Amino acid sequence: MIEVGGDGRIWLLSGPTSSYALMLSERDELLHLHWGPRIALADAEALAVQPEPAASGFESPLDGREEYPVEGGARFVRPALAVRTPQVRGTEWRFAQAAQDDGVLKLGFTDDVHGLRITLRYAMRGDVVERDAELVHEGKGPAVEILRADSAAWTLPERDAWRLTQLHGRWAAESRVERVPLAYGEHVIGSRRGHTGHQYLPWVALDADGAGEEHGEVYSCALGWSGAWRIAVQKLPGGLVQLTGGTGHDDSGQVLLEPGHTWRTPVFAGLWSDGGFGGVSRAWHAYQLEHVIPDADRVRPVLFNSWEATGFDISAPQQLELARHAAEMGVELFVVDDAWFGARVSDRAGLGDWTPNPDRFPGGLKPLADEVHALGMQFGIWVEPEMVNADSDLYRSHPDWVQHHPGRTRTEFRNQLVLNLAREDVQEYLWEQLHTLLSSAPIDYVKWDFNRCFTDAGWPGEAYPQKLWNEHVHAFYRLLDRLRATHPGVAFESCSGGGGRIDLGVLSRTDQVWTSDNTDPLDRLDIQHGFTHVHPARVMAAWVTDSPNVQLNGRVSSLRFRFVSAMAGVLGVGGDLAEWTRQERDEARSWVSLYKEIRDTVQLGELHRLRAPRGGLSAVQYVRGDELVVLAWLQAQRYGEPVARVRLHGIAADASYELLGTDEVYRGSVLLHHGLRTGLKGDFDAGVYRFRRVRP
Repeated sequence: MIEVGGDGRIWLLSGPTSSYALMLSERDELLHLHWGPRIALADAEALAVQPEPAASGFESPLDGREEYPVEGGARFVRPALAVRTPQVRGTEWRFAQAAQDDGVLKLGFTDDVHGLRITLRYAMRGDVVERDAELVHEGKGPAVEILRADSAAWTLPERDAWRLTQLHGRWAAESRVERVPLAYGEHVIGSRRGHTGHQYLPWVALDADGAGEEHGEVYSCALGWSGAWRIAVQKLPGGLVQLTGGTGHDDSGQVLLEPGHTWRTPVFAGLWSDGGFGGVSRAWHAYQLEHVIPDADRVRPVLFNSWEATGFDISAPQQLELARHAAEMGVELFVVDDAWFGARVSDRAGLGDWTPNPDRFPGGLKPLADEVHALGMQFGIWVEPEMVNADSDLYRSHPDWVQHHPGRTRTEFRNQLVLNLAREDVQEYLWEQLHTLLSSAPIDYVKWDFNRCFTDAGWPGEAYPQKLWNEHVHAFYRLLDRLRATHPGVAFESCSGGGGRIDLGVLSRTDQVWTSDNTDPLDRLDIQHGFTHVHPARVMAAWVTDSPNVQLNGRVSSLRFRFVSAMAGVLGVGGDLAEWTRQERDEARSWVSLYKEIRDTVQLGELHRLRAPRGGLSAVQYVRGDELVVLAWLQAQRYGEPVARVRLHGIAADASYELLGTDEVYRGSVLLHHGLRTGLKGDFDAGVYRFRRVRP
């Protein structure tokens, strides 16, 4: 809901529990009024007439109060917008108009010197505020260079102290939670790697009063962009806090905007919750399930992926043997990973040649896909379209198609190069290759990987080569959109060496994401704990692989522990099933069957992180209607001490809950205040607990 007051110069956006208010001053300054609990328009109008802060002569009264600070004038904060022409730099805008269109508030401003029209967009989706900006060159010249165009600036209320939470990591250790006091100055996270990156998710949260998992005020922002990005959190000298964020990691330039052209930023979304970090998480999950993820109400199938079982040494008969084992276990989607194409016998060759290897798949992929379908499963493949090996037919034909700088060595990081997807001929080549591939066999699923960061991001012959940083991402989006439209029955998973490309932008075009290449079940608990701070279990792919763990650490763990760990999201299996014993495959079949019974609740239910994975007992809970699922893991039991109870959340105190598979019935108040005894003991134990609300 959008309300307008103050003679048309105050705007109030309200969701179920929160409101966002802004105003236009008499000097055409767009100022922030309120972001927090739901208020009435009269409250926003009362805030608008409060006295302005006194100016010292050394600080700007605008800093920390503007909705979208630009470069120029009496401002010293990091600008959200920085532009220039050969003659003049900066922005001096004036208000043009306000409009509403399909629930979107549009506030337009003009800069007559540059001939720019700047439109700031606001929309309320539930309690999430979506914001972005659009720049249109309406003049007749010269072109305007966009050095920086952030999606939004967010202003927080005055508090004594703020605490910053972010998700950091690296390859195989993504999405780990870090929470620190916010110091004066700027705290900047981002990626200069050309993709979202393993190092940080484009998400932050701030609290000021010691918020916990289920209590306290928390503000949170997430950027919908899959390329280089930056979020800057500024604590200003007077104590005010403002966040800015958008595409690009620095201000070296993003686009040369010609007359008649338009530039639009990605969405930078924000939300407030008084339900602690768990409340913020559930609000983000609900938003993505409702407004971001395609077909989010459809649960994802149990898959098998061949990578850890076979690596590069694959063949059609070998894959068929694995498929038969997978089908017997109840797997619903069989995925052939790397090495099915070109001369791909190692990571040094084949990328770019997206046709089946005739020695390994003499009849192409169709015979195997048909066999997999006959076994009652869907069929999927792995691709990495944005990359190329020097040892490939594509590179030999088009060495100029890769990102590179003239006169400089082409860095073969991970034995591969990055295609310049900003080029239209590269886009068309990839479309033809992938469209032909998806038309050649009954393929139901594509695991789309991106294993290589930008290192030589040059574009010889292009007048403004730095535009490839953004244009690559837009071309990636267009290619995915085109493939989805032409092949609507195909699901896509985003992978980037594990969790290197996970954000609201890619999630609006894919059905799930590969959370991490790390499949160790213990490490995964921590990775999944952080991941769910912003993204729902519905997209969080997790595999059960071999023990000892062959990918990273050689850790030995039970099949029970591995399955319950992976059942916290979208269950998959990635072990070498041909080497599993009959007993292991039978046990796996029972776990897969159980997961299918709880899948709707896990993937679509409200998620509560009951206990963090900190060395002892950890647990996660899912609630959907009358169904309740608790997954619990015990890393180690020390000194023979009894294992703590698990207190549940989000259930009715005055209701009764039946523990399925037993004759036990619990009162909600007991589960809430005293907790559940899990019965776990020893090391690496785990359990699944299913409850159903008992109706009178």
